[in-house]
Amino acid sequence: MRRNKALVLSLAASMALTACGSSAGTPEATTAAAKETTAAAETTEAAKAEGNVSGEFEGTAPGMQGPVTVKLTVEDGKITKVDLTEISETESLTTVAKERIPAQIVEHQTTKVDAVSGATLCSNAIMSAARKAAEAAGLDLAALDANEWHATAGADETYDQDVVVVGGGGAGLSAAISAAQQGAKVTLIEKGSVLGGDTMMAGGAFNCVDPEAQSERVMSVAEKNTLDEYLALKTDDKDLHFDQFPEWKEVLTELQDDLKKFFKDNEGKEAGKDMPGYDSIPLHMWHIYTGGLREMNDGSWVASNIDLARNLAENALDSYDWTGDLGIETASHKGAGETLYTVLGAMWPRTHAYQNGAPLIKALKDAADKAGVTVYTETAGKSLITDADGKIVGVMAEKADGTKVTLNATKGVVLACGGYCANPAMVKKYDEYWGDDLTDHTLTTNVGTNTGDGIVMAQEVGAGTVDLGVSQLMPSSSPVKGTMTDGIWADASEQIWIDGKGNRFVNEYAERDVLAKASLGLDDGIFYIIYAGSSKDTGKCEGADPSASLFGNTVEHMVETNNVWYGSTLAELAEATKTKAAGVAPAFTEEALRETIEKYNSYVENQKDPDFGKGVLAGEIDLEAIEKDPDVGIVISPRKASLHHTMGGVTINTDGQVVDEEGNAIAGLFAAGEVTGGVHGGNRLGGNAIADIFTYGRIAGANVVKLNS
Repeated sequence: MRRNKALVLSLAASMALTACGSSAGTPEATTAAAKETTAAAETTEAAKAEGNVSGEFEGTAPGMQGPVTVKLTVEDGKITKVDLTEISETESLTTVAKERIPAQIVEHQTTKVDAVSGATLCSNAIMSAARKAAEAAGLDLAALDANEWHATAGADETYDQDVVVVGGGGAGLSAAISAAQQGAKVTLIEKGSVLGGDTMMAGGAFNCVDPEAQSERVMSVAEKNTLDEYLALKTDDKDLHFDQFPEWKEVLTELQDDLKKFFKDNEGKEAGKDMPGYDSIPLHMWHIYTGGLREMNDGSWVASNIDLARNLAENALDSYDWTGDLGIETASHKGAGETLYTVLGAMWPRTHAYQNGAPLIKALKDAADKAGVTVYTETAGKSLITDADGKIVGVMAEKADGTKVTLNATKGVVLACGGYCANPAMVKKYDEYWGDDLTDHTLTTNVGTNTGDGIVMAQEVGAGTVDLGVSQLMPSSSPVKGTMTDGIWADASEQIWIDGKGNRFVNEYAERDVLAKASLGLDDGIFYIIYAGSSKDTGKCEGADPSASLFGNTVEHMVETNNVWYGSTLAELAEATKTKAAGVAPAFTEEALRETIEKYNSYVENQKDPDFGKGVLAGEIDLEAIEKDPDVGIVISPRKASLHHTMGGVTINTDGQVVDEEGNAIAGLFAAGEVTGGVHGGNRLGGNAIADIFTYGRIAGANVVKLNS
């Protein structure tokens, strides 16, 4: 509608100018203007031919998040300035590229320079747009190509410190800070041009068992029914696979004993009215176990390592508080009004809203600076250094310009350089779970630096690995980019997922791999999330505000860029879906949407989902209220699964030490975060990644100092 209005205004303005009485509209003036334009064009063409053109010229090329337009200022055939007049690339990941590439184009008079590490797509888009602008200016492209410039390696460098951390995401920064807090001299290296890694792209969901926050909630009827189902489980149930993982039997027993006590303590209270929320270490562990208990293609089963899972569940809340002490914005678990929710695939309302994106990384960087950590970006770890006894005593690294760097470490090394979802060929090579649903070119939510380097480095010194054959697909990703952008949705308990005909097809509260598998069975693997906003006070949806945003992108902008559909009424929404968004146009009918929404509303009201057994139900959409208010409406976002997290990695123990195939600790080598395996089994719960990186980052950083003193 905005575009139509703009078009009408543009046409009106044009008509007004044409109707104005002025000498500019006379035949004589028109002829003179035409001659002047022709003369100017001939002058420009002559200047181009002589190679001394001056002026401003634009070129546009596709970027990751939209078109990138470059304006070249040319003086006598020389590029004197490069301006980015249109660019929507992720600011936090591309700041270096946006500064460096234009400057190098001017300095070296070429559109071919080095791409910036971690911002390759942005770098190439700027160079491509600049080349098109140069072509429009009539510059000698062959001469520009002859000036192609690449950085050359400097003299070898050597540094001495107590601890080297490889990787500058959440796990690496927390490990570096933790080690420095123990009094160690710490150096952190990061392959990308900016810190953050995949933590920069995370949605800000932190799972931890929080009894005080739960006490402020009211348990829903659906939650109570789910807990009753856990109480009814039998340890001889074959579906629990205790024959293969007998150690997990004790967790079920702990959970059932704790639940019995909880219900006894709250006798006389009623779910949905005055019974408080519930969570416990055994319940979190039970979700880690059942959420990660998976059958591989060959019939074998994998599950989380119980010791690593317990370590995570028991220490996550302390990690949450520890990061708060570092300056990261967290909702205090002690304060009134703490709101817990369920991020997609978390299986329970234990998710804490958490600072994310660039502000999170800045807070961590500030804490690292305060602790005295030395940080080098655009420096990639290449191999580990061992002494005569096999202890890890440093890292061989390489700068983006090829300079060799030796980083000696008297106490040891922490690997925290992420998984390998940005290396789909590696995922496909090891895959034992997805089969034909994966290819060497499957899209990913990850930053481009997550290519499995740390796993390879560890394997070279004898490290064991676990669960390399299992990766996680994020079901609610952009069908075009694979990122978690360009869509909007609610708490998992409130989401409504529909197929191309407008029908629900899955339990939206299920684990992420379950959701991904269900969605991949649809046409082209694309499904749709209905969103109408939410009210945490009433538990009911009040309608989507076009100015509402997710990942910094407003609904209004997502509509204008053809990523989602929006309607202030169901009729408008249905009509909108006849046009393409993210390459598809399902053309839902108003009747089909209404039937699906009203049926779902009845399930929320009755707190029971007879179709798919959704365990926690919320998000009733008040269609009547929405359709009476022109300022709110409903959004539908097309989604498709993409690679998100690798379950497998190097094997560690509860101290964060990397161990070999026999389970023996490799002296001086520690690891944390997605570079490790075993914590999550065959599928990671949503919201457990942030808890994992800070818990094991903190543990590995402290122990690399304590265990090597």
